[in-house]
Amino acid sequence: MEHLLTTTAVELRRFGHEDLQDIRQTLLDVHADAYADEMEDEFNQRFPWFVDHWGGHPGFSCIIGYDGGEPVGFAYGAPATPGREWWREHLSEPPADDSTFSVSELMVRPQWRKTGTAERLHAALLEDRPEALAVLLVDPDHPKVEALYEAWGYRRIGNRQPFPDSPNFAVMLRDLRVPTAS
Repeated sequence: MEHLLTTTAVELRRFGHEDLQDIRQTLLDVHADAYADEMEDEFNQRFPWFVDHWGGHPGFSCIIGYDGGEPVGFAYGAPATPGREWWREHLSEPPADDSTFSVSELMVRPQWRKTGTAERLHAALLEDRPEALAVLLVDPDHPKVEALYEAWGYRRIGNRQPFPDSPNFAVMLRDLRVPTAS
């Protein structure tokens, strides 16, 4: 049964690499709800591997939003390894400071979509990052999501299919040192 969201008082909590075992199941549960209609897709079934991969990075950062005690969404990522910024192949002239934070996931459970929660999670994840740039991949079959990221200061610089069974994602890059309108 779908319920109406009665509050937008979502509390944001920050977690790091050392917290992965405590938050792992929460991330998996939110993903299962957010992608309930697509769980038969083999790529989506590998989500636990992605959580472990990203969470295993010492610089892993995760923001989880809670409405009361209920997790409503999350955003996570980690700094890119210096000198191995995979997005560089899409630019003829990379910026002088190419330090990059890779935004791996941003998802909100269906009941909390269109409440501003995604924007709050994203902003909190990138708040006070020391890197110059943020990069992420967006499924181009979701143009509204791509447009949302553009509104948050990202620009599309190319396409990338990181796995044979993944979409051919749009590569989006954002300068973290330039204020964006929100």
